[in-house]
Amino acid sequence: QVQLVESGGGLVQAGGSLRLSCAASGRSFSSYVKGWFRQAPGKEREFVAAISWSGNRIKYADSVKGRFTISRDNAKDTVYLQMNSLKAEDTAVYSCAAVVFTSDPNAVLPEGYNYWGQGTQVTVSS
Repeated sequence: QVQLVESGGGLVQAGGSLRLSCAASGRSFSSYVKGWFRQAPGKEREFVAAISWSGNRIKYADSVKGRFTISRDNAKDTVYLQMNSLKAEDTAVYSCAAVVFTSDPNAVLPEGYNYWGQGTQVTVSS
């Protein structure tokens, strides 16, 4: 079964840090563009960060710039999201996604990806 599996979510106080991981199984996603999205209750899914297969092109949502860092280890077929200085408004279900190729404009859109993980809950208490 082809899937992306997130881990690392949890409950953290405001100002704290978490590191999310997204590992591939069932097939290789090491050459795919990978992204992180999040969805809070009652809100639409929103873009967080994306990284090219080589890691030399990275995009962030303005709301997380300077606080979150996306990275990848293609040997482990895993993408990471280091989240620092967390705020209550960062509370959401975080999902990773993958696509073999996407343009820069589409990299920030959920419809730009065709493989998704099940998500991991991040809760930031204020």
